[in-house]
Amino acid sequence: MRLDDELAAHVAALTQTVAGSGEVIDAVIDRLCDCFAAGGKLLLAGNGGSAADAQHIAGEFVNRLAFDRPALAAIALSTDSSVLTCVANDACYERVFARQVEALARPGDVLVGLTTSGRSGNVVEALTCARRTGVLAVGFTGRAGGRLLASVCDHVVAVAADECVLIQEVHEFLWHRIVAAVEARLFGAVRV
Repeated sequence: MRLDDELAAHVAALTQTVAGSGEVIDAVIDRLCDCFAAGGKLLLAGNGGSAADAQHIAGEFVNRLAFDRPALAAIALSTDSSVLTCVANDACYERVFARQVEALARPGDVLVGLTTSGRSGNVVEALTCARRTGVLAVGFTGRAGGRLLASVCDHVVAVAADECVLIQEVHEFLWHRIVAAVEARLFGAVRV
């Protein structure tokens, strides 16, 4: 694929996703603001590149995105190797995130599950656990994953693409927008 063609595919995926998911993204921003304002936390779960995205998102909430402000509680559930390997060894890999949701999440918190396919068993298990315990369950996925996650999530953002790279890049764009909106609403500063 030529560079121009690849750029066009990215622009199309982003444009279609924003057009189809704008209301859901606004709802996620509202719920995150409510969560943080009440002293709650954001938990994020994903595998591979989505685990890296979860860590990236958590870092921007804990530290900052556009301007200095108080820290917001966000935890990427893929970062504690002792917990991950303990649960995977003693129970099963599908429970590595759900067990952490059971331990760390409280009603009013938010869990975001990042899975480009919508088929990551451990992410689906965590989202299911979250809903069962009064935690808002939000799925970020690709086109096919949207149908798969609908039954286990309160909100689903499904990128209008099937390629993993496109899905992950649109997720990153959307999360930068979400973090910036939460910062601006909670702390009243303008983006720099």
